[in-house]
Amino acid sequence: MSALLDFYAKHSRLIDQIGVNAILALSLSVSLQAGQLALAQAAFMGIAAYVSAILALNAHWPLPATILTAAIVSSVVAALLAYPVRGLRGVFLAIATIGFAEIVRVIANNLAITGGAEGLSGIPNDATTPVIYGSLAIVAAALFVLSRTKFALAVALVREDEHAARGVGVDVGAIRTYSLALGGAIAGLAGALYAHASFFITPADFGFAEMEKILVWCVVGGVTSPAGAVLGATTLSILPEAIRFLADYREIFNGIILLGVILFAPGGLASLWRRRAVRP
Repeated sequence: MSALLDFYAKHSRLIDQIGVNAILALSLSVSLQAGQLALAQAAFMGIAAYVSAILALNAHWPLPATILTAAIVSSVVAALLAYPVRGLRGVFLAIATIGFAEIVRVIANNLAITGGAEGLSGIPNDATTPVIYGSLAIVAAALFVLSRTKFALAVALVREDEHAARGVGVDVGAIRTYSLALGGAIAGLAGALYAHASFFITPADFGFAEMEKILVWCVVGGVTSPAGAVLGATTLSILPEAIRFLADYREIFNGIILLGVILFAPGGLASLWRRRAVRP
């Protein structure tokens, strides 16, 4: 027991970060399952992080209230973003949403209430490990239940063939809006937890580099697999620490792993166990 407590004491920050990263990967997975390469998760995360932090610092709201409000705000922002970009697909949607994320970062960088480029400090450090992993469990359970509904079937149909989806009466625009809003809410939850686990946030925490990491987690784990997204986020969160001895070559090693997954397991890590499951 003492060894376990000692391990947690040494790696508690990494353990908490893995939980937040897994929630972020699930948020992007929701959009990818609907066939949307919408890369604004870092922006939704940042909006929620600042909303939660400001409410905690200025209004002294308790953690549950700040998290709920932050998730709702980021969900509403995502739903509003869905309307101007609903006609875009593929790389055009990706570019538009990356542009939105950069606008959010620049605004946060220039507002007094966000602390500008210097960021916000003194955020209550009350997002404990049980809170983070309890939130992850709730999100995973909710998505599992949702995957058994007609909505999930409509999402899959929209992803595979929009024309066929319209032919059977599926409102493609609504499905895309709901998916982006749901992904925004989950990313908002991750952002609020990140703020309350980190004590200090800056606009740089929610830039393009963060979005790039979230996308890589989903690609490595499996683009349309929520379980794969969690696996990808967990693996690529632990890996930099496991190969710390490589020093400046760590990023090269990460790139080699990504290239290997794309070449030998294009369906992501999730496809490996699916292959085993179908073997006689």
